[in-house]
Amino acid sequence: MPAAALLLAGCGESGGLEDAGPTPTAVGPRQLWPTLPPASAAVDDYGAGETEKVKGVSVPGGDLHKVSPVTIVRAQAAADPDTYQEIEKGLATCGDPGPRTADCPVLHAYYADLTGDGKDDMVVGVKAPKQQLVVRVYAYEGGTLTQIMNDEDAVISVELAGQSVVVRAVADLAGYEYRTSWSYDVHQKAMLPTRDEIVRTGPPQTPAPSGSSSPSPSPSPSQSPSAAPAPSPSAS
Repeated sequence: MPAAALLLAGCGESGGLEDAGPTPTAVGPRQLWPTLPPASAAVDDYGAGETEKVKGVSVPGGDLHKVSPVTIVRAQAAADPDTYQEIEKGLATCGDPGPRTADCPVLHAYYADLTGDGKDDMVVGVKAPKQQLVVRVYAYEGGTLTQIMNDEDAVISVELAGQSVVVRAVADLAGYEYRTSWSYDVHQKAMLPTRDEIVRTGPPQTPAPSGSSSPSPSPSPSQSPSAAPAPSPSAS
């Protein structure tokens, strides 16, 4: 039998080549309103890319582990009292001098190399009025202490994921939450919200009938804050 006939005869046997059917046509994105002129400015000021140099704070050996986050926030409050007037009273309860109490709005710091320069940067949380949390990242570069991220929201939890800070916040839709991933941008020299999404976390909560005494549902695992690393002893 000729070789060509042998190849054709083998195609229909088990394990041979089979027709996968027609290949769907690739469809590229369609540009809508192509003649619409581009916007010249953003509508909202998201605060992305904004940095602030912190003056009056020394960083021994360039090691942020040796600096108290309270010292940093107090220095910023002294430089801009109007911005910090709502938490100024609370800063007085953060110790040094005096004892640190539970009313101190500055949470202990966490550390991670977020800029990729081989040195730990500092992540700080500051409790603000109306159950808001301010999340900040500080870096020490070129002999200068700089705030490279500032985000304020109704925060559910904050997570460190590699070189990103992921902020989970309350959404205005029941059963959803906002998740924003902040990552360092070498061109802007600041943390930018590189991924911002709204995520479904569970069924919408239906208000209980008037007069009912049914217990509130427990949060799903995805709504519970992730376990955080133990704080450094030098962060207090």
